[in-house]
This record gives sequence, structure tokens and C-alpha cells, in this order.
Amino acid sequence: MRKQPVRTCVACREGKPKSEMLRVVRTPDGEVRIDRTGKCAGRGAYVCNEPACVEKCVKKRIFDKVFGVRLSDDAYASIAEQYDSNKP
Repeated sequence: MRKQPVRTCVACREGKPKSEMLRVVRTPDGEVRIDRTGKCAGRGAYVCNEPACVEKCVKKRIFDKVFGVRLSDDAYASIAEQYDSNKP
């Protein structure tokens, strides 16, 4: 049996299997979005697939620190909207 890779949530710092997490990616052209495939090029950060963790990332602007750039309010709104429209 193959071992599942574990990723740590940037909001709650809990480790979970990669398949249970959402990947948020900052593409080389600067776009930030949810990567459902886990294969988009760019810097990725993992978040639990739970509303509380996604809300915490948006409210506390966690992705600013993770990606090393200040993201616009529109980028955070886009992440929240993408999560709401594609809930599992």
C-alpha cells in the first residue's frame, strides 16, 4: 500500500492527507486561485477543506505571508467565492 503524503494547513496548522486538502496557488503571472487538480504551476499553500479554515485565511490575510506578497482584497474575495461555488 502506498503512503499518502501529508500537508499542513496554513490556517489551523493541522496535518492531513494531501487528498483531503485544498491547494491555493499563486501562478507565475501573479494570479491566486484554488487549484483543484493539485498540478498547477506556481507556489502552493494547503488549507483544510473546511469553511472555518478558509474564512480564517481570508480574515487574517494568511496568504500575504505564505506567498510573500500583499494580495489585494479582490484576490481574497475571489478565493472565498471559488471555495463557495465549488464546495465538495
